[in-house]
Amino acid sequence: MPGKFINPFTDFGFKKLFGEEANKDILMDFLNELLREEEGEITSLSFLKNERLGSLDADRRVIFDLYCESDRGEKFIVEIQKAKQDFFKERSVFYATFPIRDQAQKGTWNYKLKAVYTIGILDFVFQEDKEDKDKFIYRIKLSDIETNKIFYDKLTFVYLEMPKFNKTIDQCHTHFDKWLYLLREPRRS
Repeated sequence: MPGKFINPFTDFGFKKLFGEEANKDILMDFLNELLREEEGEITSLSFLKNERLGSLDADRRVIFDLYCESDRGEKFIVEIQKAKQDFFKERSVFYATFPIRDQAQKGTWNYKLKAVYTIGILDFVFQEDKEDKDKFIYRIKLSDIETNKIFYDKLTFVYLEMPKFNKTIDQCHTHFDKWLYLLREPRRS
């Protein structure tokens, strides 16, 4: 009988692999490889309710693919996007407003926020980036336009354009490369 595999590039496969309590260590390993330089070691994660409602009944609700929090209070939204979406950047900015807003406290509050990370694993290439065939990972923070210095480091967007990741298994020398290969390969079959 042939082996059965889960395609991590489907909603079902992605949530089965990364979104179950029993597999939390797999998600932590992926996030550590993706964010280690800026985040440090994530040693604990808890899954949060992935459905968010607006403040008013008429407001739009959102459902994140994965939404979790580290033991230090940082929030992580992880989205897999198979179909091309023209306004995915705008959608991810909109999504990031929910974990920011949820940190607000009633009464006197100093506005100190915990970091929010929004990660998009994409099966398409942004139209404006299609000519840059070698750049497949985008790390975005708020920065000063004139100095290019980071203005605010607690809001991070990471986009992985998987069609641009073209390494063979023999070319994958880092743990992170192997993660990207694992995510990309089922799409090709």
